[in-house]
Amino acid sequence: MPDTRALTGEEVVTQVSALVEEIFARLKPVLAAAEALLAEPDGSTAEALHSIRPQVIEALGGLVVGAGFVSAPNVLADQEFGLEWWTSCLSEDDTPEQLFISLDPASPNFLDYTRQSWFTVPRDSGRRHINGPYVDYLCTDEYTLTFTVPVTRGEEFAGVVGADVYVREFERTVSRRLRSLGRTAALLNAQGRVIVSNSVRQATGSLVREVDVPAWWASGAEPYTTPGGTTLRRCGDSPITLLVTA
Repeated sequence: MPDTRALTGEEVVTQVSALVEEIFARLKPVLAAAEALLAEPDGSTAEALHSIRPQVIEALGGLVVGAGFVSAPNVLADQEFGLEWWTSCLSEDDTPEQLFISLDPASPNFLDYTRQSWFTVPRDSGRRHINGPYVDYLCTDEYTLTFTVPVTRGEEFAGVVGADVYVREFERTVSRRLRSLGRTAALLNAQGRVIVSNSVRQATGSLVREVDVPAWWASGAEPYTTPGGTTLRRCGDSPITLLVTA
């Protein structure tokens, strides 16, 4: 029987934090495999990336619909850019499929992933990151969250490992928890955009304006209550905020 009791804000924060950690935990074997491969004398080639495929495939499942490794420029010995990315979102029978994109800078279809936030934030901060919600035009045209972790070779940034999660599936997992609060509540990214909400007035991707969420993050993201009673709480070590409106 499902748990229908009311939850406190702290309980929701704890449960969302645990869900985020479960997703990041799926990337740990991929990260270990990628860093071990790049440390080998002959491991820095596009062909060698295939050896981490078992760990990438294993990361798929549950909320994770795409996963893999994306290299930093010139980490591979035989080409400037490279990736080993697999997805379960493209096949009707849910058989994982490899994602192929143009990696040739001279091509009109070249995707410069080094400009994407899921790549730049781990590169510049040295920390894991959650990017989104954004529409993934490359793969599914779905609202997506991308979880990424920096990969290093020695002390140098070598790329990221990542996992894609549909926002609609994330919402399905957390919506009951938000409804149980008995007040208008939403999970926001660090820019104040709604990931999921229990109110139709706060659509996914919309920007919350009644509270300056970016300023709150910049000041340390400590639990905060406005004079009107609206609360902000960070969900563990992730860039996700629980907003509960008075």
